[in-house]
Amino acid sequence: MNKSQLVEALAPRFDGNKKEAQHALESIIDVITRAVAAGDKVAITGFGAFEKIDRPARMVRNPRTGERKRAKKTSVPKFRAGAELKAVVSGSKKLPRVSATATTTTAKKAATPRAAATKTAATKAPAKKAAATRAPAKRTTGVAKKATTAKKTPSTTTAKKTTAKKTTAKRTPAKRTAKR
Repeated sequence: MNKSQLVEALAPRFDGNKKEAQHALESIIDVITRAVAAGDKVAITGFGAFEKIDRPARMVRNPRTGERKRAKKTSVPKFRAGAELKAVVSGSKKLPRVSATATTTTAKKAATPRAAATKTAATKAPAKKAAATRAPAKRTTGVAKKATTAKKTPSTTTAKKTTAKKTTAKRTPAKRTAKR
């Protein structure tokens, strides 16, 4: 899920207002970023903690050339997941349902005449698309059959060659034992 998809998912919780959802998300990211950059730890109970970690100077190796270089001391952000997030991700805990305000907002949108007209048009459109896509699908299967038969021919000749090699390998020790 990227940032725009996250805004889409948050919009129902802001009465369908994407601008408010985007502003809230950007505000949270900005506050966390500024606090971590300043060296503070941002802990969200149940979700996790963001903090700044200092890495000491060390020797590193360039994998392409094998050259060893000295890396400077640096600071990096670190996130540690909270107990509740870990439990939900592992499947040992279920998330509660989304609040009623988000579901009523979507129900109100579906009740409008415009939404009903769009819904009926949407149900008719996939039927037309399915009929239109059936003909090209038949054409592609004919091409696929030709390609598969072309692929089968070399594999059968390879199989014959390998069996011939195996039989000669079996005959050779038999001839040697007969001569001895």
